[in-house]
Amino acid sequence: MRTVRPDDGSRWRWLTDRLVQSRPAVLGDEAGHRHASWLELFFDVVFVFALAAVAGRLGHDPTPRLTSVLAAAGIFVVVEWAWVGHVYYDTRYDPDDGVHRLMMLGALLGAGAITLGVDEVPKGLLFPVGYLIVRGVLLLLYLRARPTSEGARMVTTVYLIGFGAGWLIWLVSLFVPPHLRPWFWVVGICVDLATPWVGYRRLNRFPVDARHLPERIGQFTIIVLGSSVADLLAAMPRYPGTIMVLHAALAFVVPASIWWIYTAFVGTGVGVNRLKAGHAYSYIHTPLLGALLLLGWALGQTVRVIDSGATRMSIELRLVLAGSLFVWMGCELALRALVASISGERWAVAAYGVTSVGLVVFLVPSPALLLALLAAAMLGYAVLRTRELNRLSREHAHTGASPGRS
Repeated sequence: MRTVRPDDGSRWRWLTDRLVQSRPAVLGDEAGHRHASWLELFFDVVFVFALAAVAGRLGHDPTPRLTSVLAAAGIFVVVEWAWVGHVYYDTRYDPDDGVHRLMMLGALLGAGAITLGVDEVPKGLLFPVGYLIVRGVLLLLYLRARPTSEGARMVTTVYLIGFGAGWLIWLVSLFVPPHLRPWFWVVGICVDLATPWVGYRRLNRFPVDARHLPERIGQFTIIVLGSSVADLLAAMPRYPGTIMVLHAALAFVVPASIWWIYTAFVGTGVGVNRLKAGHAYSYIHTPLLGALLLLGWALGQTVRVIDSGATRMSIELRLVLAGSLFVWMGCELALRALVASISGERWAVAAYGVTSVGLVVFLVPSPALLLALLAAAMLGYAVLRTRELNRLSREHAHTGASPGRS
């Protein structure tokens, strides 16, 4: 008996049935909350190395040039944006099926190319090609999720048009002279960053998962803080003495204090009520995380200066150290403003933080004494901020508000 083979239409139907996303999103836990999947955590691993490559571009020069710092900051924005784009997709549509996993492995290859190409920016092509792969996979994922619902069609239309335009600008940059590429990248990133704000009315109608997005951004924040600690360890001599270990411990107090404040803020659970599409929350984190990456490098350089026996730090290093802390404090204050109005006490605590850091960094000549006083100032700031956040959390619990989608 002759075997009946499917016609061409059936074959195409079989293929499209597997390429089109079959369900809108993965299920949450028993309470309905979405948590990071194993694939998402695996995706983070490559970006750990990308962050190390960005910080490594600054080298060990205790007098960094402004152009070098700005270039590192710009590359960080690209790396962070490549990561966060997939977070927004995952929080709405991640089906965690075979096709999705294969596509994400392609995005991982792109992230690897970004990591390998950081040192060659702007001459090499690995960096822009890697970004094109990561963002190209994201566009394909949105195309795949588009038929799942009417809401998905509205959301993906915004992203496909805006991100598609940004992707084309990056593609064109491959064919221009190397010294002109960064200008195309800046325009492309600006188009990407503007896209959610242009379409915010549509996007706000379909909020992100109020637990998943802060969890994922918090995980990336911990990764950046871990990179800061790694910079401190790399700055230590091979056989450190007791004094150097003490200096490294004092430097560690600074990122530890930031971790203390950040986890206290996230632990309040208050901010999730105002997430909506989540853009303000994530956009504030971009300069916040960039500042933390530069802070880690600056603390590592401070430890190296102390180890060299120098009695003074360069003004350039002091500016990076103070500037990164000022930017972090400003962004942390902005996150607090997303939750509720800022009281006079909060302004007083912020003024203490900025004033104490500024006085220590710019008026203390000895690097060793500067590090000790900076650690004390940041620890005091963490105590004051945590007390205020704990009170906010109690007030939130007393009102009976329950975090969730808004």
